[in-house]
Amino acid sequence: MSFSQADLAAIWLTIKLASTVTLLLLLIGTPIAWWLARTSSKWKGPIAAIVALPLVLPPTVIGFYLLVAMGPNGAVGQFTQSIGIGTLPFTFWGLVIASIFYSMPFVVQPIQNAIEALGERPIEAAATLRAGPWDTFFNVVLPLAKPGFITAAILGFAHTVGEFGVVLMIGGNIPGETQVISVQIYEHVEAMEYGQAHALSALMIAFSFIVLLALYGFQRKGKIHALSVK
Repeated sequence: MSFSQADLAAIWLTIKLASTVTLLLLLIGTPIAWWLARTSSKWKGPIAAIVALPLVLPPTVIGFYLLVAMGPNGAVGQFTQSIGIGTLPFTFWGLVIASIFYSMPFVVQPIQNAIEALGERPIEAAATLRAGPWDTFFNVVLPLAKPGFITAAILGFAHTVGEFGVVLMIGGNIPGETQVISVQIYEHVEAMEYGQAHALSALMIAFSFIVLLALYGFQRKGKIHALSVK
């Protein structure tokens, strides 16, 4: 199995994109998951539905509306132009923003489920010890909900790696800038370069299998640990 320079560039760009998106999603998604797990607001249902929309919407629909919003005449596009950074479509950071929206539920929901599974007792115990909100989160919630955060990171990274429709709509096919693995496979097929397409597809299959194997193994280990603690 051999890869061309363009293939290697696509692999590196995909890893860079997935790593950046996963990190940003953990930072953005954690407060959202915390709020969804603990609120009784009437807005919980609508906000949860918005977060989960990428699970049911076609990627091209998300990509289209993000393209409109970030284009020259869109609200986001006009803002980015006003601060001197131009428009985001067909750039790496445009891909990052699109991927954040598309992979959001794969990060928010595991963290939300982990926080909900904790119940109120650990947080109430921390409050009786006069722990502040930050102390409670970092010293109580984060260690106890760590499996949820790890699952969220794995799923967010893997889902971003496998994106196609959204990245093609927002990024196009610019080598070294927006040409990720999924788009590169499409390019090879369009050019009838089936050998190169097979090599990259086999790599994606192997990656997906390893990710799922690690995820299931981790979840099984977490369940055994939880049972032993009980």
